[in-house]
Amino acid sequence: MTINLTGVSRDAAFARSLDSLLEARFASRLFAQDATLWGEAAAAEAASRLGWTDFADNAAEVVEQTRRIAQAFAADGVDNFVLCGMGGSSLAPLMIAPELTVLDSTHPDAVRRALESDLSRTAVIVSSKSGGTVETVSQMHAFEAAFAGAGIDPHSRIVIVTDPGSALAADAAETGKRVVFADPNVGGRFSVFTAFGIVPSMLAGADMSRLVGDGARVRDALSVDNADNPALVLAAALASGLPQRFVAELQSDASLPDEFGLWTEQLVAESTGKQSTGVFPIALPTGATPSGAATATLVRLSAGEQSDGPGIGIAAPLGQQLLLWQVATAAMGFLLAVDPFNQPDVESAKIATRESLGEPPEPTTEVPSPAETRARLRALVRRDGYVGIQAYVDPSDAHVAELLGRLRQSLVNELGVPVALGYGPRYLHSTGQFHKGGPSCGTFLQIIETGAREVAIPGEETGFGALFGAQARGDASVLRARGRAVLSVETSDPATLLRELIAAN
Repeated sequence: MTINLTGVSRDAAFARSLDSLLEARFASRLFAQDATLWGEAAAAEAASRLGWTDFADNAAEVVEQTRRIAQAFAADGVDNFVLCGMGGSSLAPLMIAPELTVLDSTHPDAVRRALESDLSRTAVIVSSKSGGTVETVSQMHAFEAAFAGAGIDPHSRIVIVTDPGSALAADAAETGKRVVFADPNVGGRFSVFTAFGIVPSMLAGADMSRLVGDGARVRDALSVDNADNPALVLAAALASGLPQRFVAELQSDASLPDEFGLWTEQLVAESTGKQSTGVFPIALPTGATPSGAATATLVRLSAGEQSDGPGIGIAAPLGQQLLLWQVATAAMGFLLAVDPFNQPDVESAKIATRESLGEPPEPTTEVPSPAETRARLRALVRRDGYVGIQAYVDPSDAHVAELLGRLRQSLVNELGVPVALGYGPRYLHSTGQFHKGGPSCGTFLQIIETGAREVAIPGEETGFGALFGAQARGDASVLRARGRAVLSVETSDPATLLRELIAAN
């Protein structure tokens, strides 16, 4: 099957964008790894970030290495796999491998649940490109202590996925942990066909050879400089609507994983959302109604044949969709004149988190009622903007997840603007860049669960709950400093709060 792209409005703005890509020979230069495509300021970064355009040989080596690791674990009776990772290290495996437990939260209940699984048959993949991701390193230390407490050698049960030369690489060399090195010339959000996507997904049973093969089969079609290249067409269609039409509402059918939209959110939002511009994908939950806002384009996604419908339609197997979106994202960076490989505003939230850790939260003098919260939200929302729900709750609580979806749709219906939903701290490594670096038109509702029983971080004075709260406070402070409106509501009972917020419509 080839990529089938339909429903593109080929107006004058689209034609200008597509012509710009063709005149620059963008596709062929991208696959030739020309780091000058995004300008002089971005060239140094891009020079070490284009390995994803030629991934097949490296992927084959990683698949074989992972196969040997999987065989060794199977011989030891290990068949349960937990991934500790954030952003580009977690979203691809979350999408690909439904049997994988992905721990990309610092909520104490989520951490405790993973630590209290059957460790006798569990192995942990610790994935971090930098080797210093605070959530991931903290989780690794917690698992080391848990394995030791269960009489299991932790170093035999932990697999490190990282870049050569990182702090995690040094730890693996010192302790004897298994390590699989990723291609250092690929950034995290473009790493689905590298060790970051392959190792955890394959250990959990996914057929990565097939997925990589699907991506490789469409490489030639995406590397040509012609007007039929679907990646160039997609990039031109989404970028040409800016600045007024900056949201892409993603509606996936059942032939694609539910989490495909989450992966796409990070890829596009973190790559383009900077210098007060950007394209903002919002993954619509199953059954959700698009906003219909003038700021949004509906993008319908399928791995099979797709019926006619509104908006842009993209039909292609998952592996082809992945490479399509990566090429289109790089092309959007070119059209918007931004560096698609950096994330300049992500570090600000990390700094604010560190500053907030260990400090008591500011006392709350007033707790608004749910009706007052919705009224404030109505007053703050811009008609040309969007709302971001930032849910600092246990991401595995299915009832709370259902209520969050209902609240999201309720706000869409009432406010008539696109509404994004992200779990904290996951979104900090995904759409957080867009919220802080993209257009200043977002209004944010933080729902922060408090009171969970603390889980210690070995070697640290503070625990996961303290880190969780500091991450929420830190990001809110940065957003407010950037002129964004933020409503933060703390609760020990998120389900009740969400029901009341829904009823307050």
